[in-house]
Amino acid sequence: MNLVFQVSSQTLQSQDESSMHERHEQWMAQYERVYKDMNEKAKRFKIFKENVAFIDAFNAANNKTYKLGVNQFADLTNEEFTASRNRFKGHICSNTATSIKYENVTAIPSAMDWRKKGAVTHVKELVDCDVNGEDEGCAGGLMDDAFDFIKNNHGLTTEANYPYMGEDGTCNTNKESNHAATISGHEDVPANSEAALLKAVANQLVSVVINASGSEFQFYSGGRIFWSLWN
Repeated sequence: MNLVFQVSSQTLQSQDESSMHERHEQWMAQYERVYKDMNEKAKRFKIFKENVAFIDAFNAANNKTYKLGVNQFADLTNEEFTASRNRFKGHICSNTATSIKYENVTAIPSAMDWRKKGAVTHVKELVDCDVNGEDEGCAGGLMDDAFDFIKNNHGLTTEANYPYMGEDGTCNTNKESNHAATISGHEDVPANSEAALLKAVANQLVSVVINASGSEFQFYSGGRIFWSLWN
């Protein structure tokens, strides 16, 4: 019986390995992935197999409000993914700020959906707007810098008037100068203050940066991720 069980176990392992190799080949074809040599392929297959096991186990647990998927990052370690895609240097909120302009606001609505007021655009996936240079990911991509630019530029035009084309070119000053919105300034919400954040978002839009370096973000497929203010 022991011999039969051992042989059966080895057979199952062999079938699982063969199935995983087939899955990897299908994934390579889907994402047009080509490796420089067999050593690189073996290395990437090992990472792919570990990531698939993580994804399958995560989804099988079925205890989260979101799912993971085997996407184009499936042959990268999380360290490689973070280094290549999430090079955000970090933004330290002002530790000295203890209040915001809405500090004395007391009337807070039970719900606020800025989409219904036409203040939020559709979801976009703008991965890299640097066509010829090396992608720096989120390094330096602070909304504070964008707000400063809008203020100093005396406003922004609309996307319809000057759409993003995904290619390098020369700024069209005529289109750019047709401003549709302006801002007078911006401020950080005091760190770790849910009360201040609640007052701010009840009265205007709030920009948020998310640390998306974890494996859950690397393989995110769908659903809602609920994130604590202190995570």
